Amino acid sequence: MSQTSFYRAFEDRYRGSRDTIKERLRAYAPFTDPLLRPDAPAVALDLGCGRGEWLELLGESGFDARGVDLDEGMLAACRERGLAAQHGDALAALRAQPDASLALVSAFHLVEHLPFDLVRELIAEALRALRPGGLLVMETPNPENLTVGATSFYLDPSHLHPLPPGLLGFAAEHAGFARQRIVRLQEDPQLHTGAPLGLINVLEGVSPDYAVVAQKAADPDTLVRFDAAFSARWGITLGQLALRYEDQLAGRDAEIHHILARVERHGTDLAQQLASAQAQAQELHHALARLDERIGRAEAHAAEMSQRVVDLLSSTSWRITEPLRRAMTLALRLRSAQREGRIGSGIKTRVKGLVRGAGGAVLRRPGMKRAARALLRKVPALEARLYTLMLDNSGAARVRLDDEPGELSPRAARAYRQLRQLKQEQARMNDADRH
Repeated sequence: MSQTSFYRAFEDRYRGSRDTIKERLRAYAPFTDPLLRPDAPAVALDLGCGRGEWLELLGESGFDARGVDLDEGMLAACRERGLAAQHGDALAALRAQPDASLALVSAFHLVEHLPFDLVRELIAEALRALRPGGLLVMETPNPENLTVGATSFYLDPSHLHPLPPGLLGFAAEHAGFARQRIVRLQEDPQLHTGAPLGLINVLEGVSPDYAVVAQKAADPDTLVRFDAAFSARWGITLGQLALRYEDQLAGRDAEIHHILARVERHGTDLAQQLASAQAQAQELHHALARLDERIGRAEAHAAEMSQRVVDLLSSTSWRITEPLRRAMTLALRLRSAQREGRIGSGIKTRVKGLVRGAGGAVLRRPGMKRAARALLRKVPALEARLYTLMLDNSGAARVRLDDEPGELSPRAARAYRQLRQLKQEQARMNDADRH
């Protein structure tokens, strides 16, 4: 494999596709667009033009763009697209340019391949060849990016040494350019938001490339058209990322301390609540113990009283005094009945019950019944009263007597008259009781 094809393959792998590189290079438009003037052609010379992405973009913008490179593999890519690129030494091609003949001199990823003395000579020759207000653009890997400065810069074995932005910018200023601006490029756009940073962002988040854009002195009317581009903010520095990361850590530390303080306060509150709960539980335990003691004494007293009752009911004195207790109970009932006026009706009820019981016993015995009937006939009023008690209050069914008895035997007629007489007597006695 030839040396030329090696570097073209290397460029294709590690620099990126043509479309990607062209899109990145559009970032320089704020600087280059004001170079285009209707009164004069804008001639641009690109030193180390490589595959020609920048030449192609300049031509599309209206520049008369020319390029030079030593690598035939790279030049073949330019010729494939009809770009004006030739084989030759970059510094020699620049020396060959007339004074104040160029609007733009560019060198993308070239200066890191040159000894620093040649870099200074390139800057001086560019200043000579540029017209007033013309621009020198030198892009190179940014060693502020720690990953670039420590690793990726050395992937290309033709790189000599990284060039810090301050050194390259000072070289342009020292050579006599009116002003210079360090333009940092190609960082992750996410880093321009308020998204949280990780350590990896500090290590490799700084703009991986930068350029020194230097302008030759010119009249104020010419320079003013470039003021916006020179005053704009470009890219992210290592100091900015590190400071943001430290502020983020400080904020996290403050938040952690705040959370720990809250946890500590909460823990103290919980400890106090736990101590209070333990004290209440201890007090409740003592109260329950006292209650258990009282319940034990009450149960013992109840057992003692129960035993006393059992002993009393089983005693001889209790059996001997039973008639006395009954007599006292009867006396109390009589006293109560007397106060309530129930004693007369009570006696009457008991007498009626005794009469009915005796009458029933007499009626069940035929001999006693005949003797009682003979005796009662001699006292008609008593006979009627007894019949009233026996028939009306005994719960037996009443007998209805017709006014006209019809045909009866002499014995039946006599019984009918007696019953009728008893009924009339009962009616008179009831009327008397009501009045």
